[in-house]
Amino acid sequence: MDIKGQYWTDDDSDGDNESEEFLYGVQGTCAADLYRHPQLDADIESVKEIYSENSASVREYGTIDDVDIDLHVNISFLDEEVSTAWKVLRTEPIVLRLRFSLSQYLDGPEPSIEVFQPSNKEGFGLGLQLKKILGMFTSQQWKHLSNDFLKTQQEKRHSWFKSSGTIKKFRAGLSIFSPIPKSPSFPIIQDSMLKGKLGVPELRVNRLMNRSISCTMKNPKVEVFGYPPSTQVGGHCKNIPTLEYGFLVQIMKYAEQRIPTLNEYCVVCDEQHVFQNGSMLKPAVCTRELCVFSFYTLGVMSGAAEEVATGAEVVDLLVAMCRAALESPRKSIIFEPYPSVVDPSDPKTLAFNPKKKNYERLQKALDSVMSIREMTQGSYLEIKKQMDKLDPLAHPLLQWIISSNRSHIVKLPLSRLKFMHTSHQFLLLSSPPAKEARFRTAKKLYGSTFAFHGSHIENWHSILRNGLVNASYTKLQLHGAAYGKGIYLSPISSISFGYSGMGKGQHRMPSKDELVQRYNRMNTIPQTRSIQSRFLQSRNLNCIALCEVITSKDLQKHGNIWVCPVSDHVCTRFFFVYEDGQVGDANINTQDPKIQKEIMRVIGTQVYTN
Repeated sequence: MDIKGQYWTDDDSDGDNESEEFLYGVQGTCAADLYRHPQLDADIESVKEIYSENSASVREYGTIDDVDIDLHVNISFLDEEVSTAWKVLRTEPIVLRLRFSLSQYLDGPEPSIEVFQPSNKEGFGLGLQLKKILGMFTSQQWKHLSNDFLKTQQEKRHSWFKSSGTIKKFRAGLSIFSPIPKSPSFPIIQDSMLKGKLGVPELRVNRLMNRSISCTMKNPKVEVFGYPPSTQVGGHCKNIPTLEYGFLVQIMKYAEQRIPTLNEYCVVCDEQHVFQNGSMLKPAVCTRELCVFSFYTLGVMSGAAEEVATGAEVVDLLVAMCRAALESPRKSIIFEPYPSVVDPSDPKTLAFNPKKKNYERLQKALDSVMSIREMTQGSYLEIKKQMDKLDPLAHPLLQWIISSNRSHIVKLPLSRLKFMHTSHQFLLLSSPPAKEARFRTAKKLYGSTFAFHGSHIENWHSILRNGLVNASYTKLQLHGAAYGKGIYLSPISSISFGYSGMGKGQHRMPSKDELVQRYNRMNTIPQTRSIQSRFLQSRNLNCIALCEVITSKDLQKHGNIWVCPVSDHVCTRFFFVYEDGQVGDANINTQDPKIQKEIMRVIGTQVYTN
């Protein structure tokens, strides 16, 4: 019924077991006896007017003076890749459930908050992060909120629209007052020429309501795609939206501001990350010691068992990368980040501390981590007990290796890129939403193509956590920068295979003829292992990535060696691993139409429908 009637109904539920009659059937004299604060009615009406009729639903609790308000936040603006990495359903709204006093509303106790997606029953970590954020926001607001205070704020707004009010006097001179849209507010494209060139659907913003959301207003030409660049976000997305349309609209607006940039903030302290190269795709805990302790104490890292069960091949790869970096002569440079692991025997101290690096102790713990193959063959708790007996720091280190990965990696099924000739193929997405949005903007303007990037496996422990960065003329540089500063790529597989084999003292790049001979030898000699082996069985590994690169004038092509000086113009897409000196076909050219068609086929089935 309409909220002015005798009862409200709610069609959405998070699947609890409370009775239908108790939740939904507030009828007869029972509901009539309850006093419902008129400000609550007004705020619900504002939500429905600004968004849609389905954006808010309400349920009363019989004779109890409680009411649940469900606010439905549309997250369809998230890309498929982002929603998959964050384990959210972009086609379904996120529900914010707030429980108020029915008769007192803002004069009553601070509301409890639940955050969920009705169909997302497991692993909704983003909901936990958002719940904590909105809880802190509500606590701050509740210090000064009251029904009378809100009424005063709204009366100020209404005075603008009276016949003698300010809005009449300035309407002719100001064009910023637009009708309130019934959709989430995201920035509008200001430049009509740019809008036409990009062919992007118009994203709307209600400027009256969002005068405080500077993250959506600072630089509209850059920030038109919903994700503010991480270099400009600062604290702007923490700005407090106006209260003029009620508290319910205010908290919805705040949730909309925060969701696109959750990966930019620590899941514990909600402060911006202090990572050297900025944010990555997945939300993560920051490196501040207090957050590391809290992260451990709160049990957030207990997802290791689930990861081993559902993504064992990826965990296997992460451990192999960690081992390669730790065993490298360059470990003091490339083993970054160094683990922050709480001592299980003394939860107030760090067993592994970036400020006091101990590579020998780290190596001992890593050697005690049992193979992922063994972990999948028995009870995880029993395996953990065995590891604890070998080394009490082995399991905590494994947890850190899993939880510190900030890229989205998925083992490709049988519908993989067959021309790469390896069963160890992975979808690899590491760009944060802001970078991916800028990449797509540039792609619409300049187009893109695919190219390989070869780097020794010892470097990938850092790349997965810090991103693919321009290492030219830095301490990370290994191969020189003969063609200038930038990220080095090649459309020819043999060149990238050459770079991938360089490391651990190997500084001579093999020739194409040597790679062809090795490829032919490895594919003609009978293999002692099945090529379809699920897990890595060797520590002698080579790997290359397939990247998408923007074909703008910034991309410098020196024959088959390309240099991209703009890191935002390179995004990883796939990752390939080879064992025991194997290499793939040295004659692959990503500019071959047949190869491009095959790449697009796999991208279509993996990136957008994974």
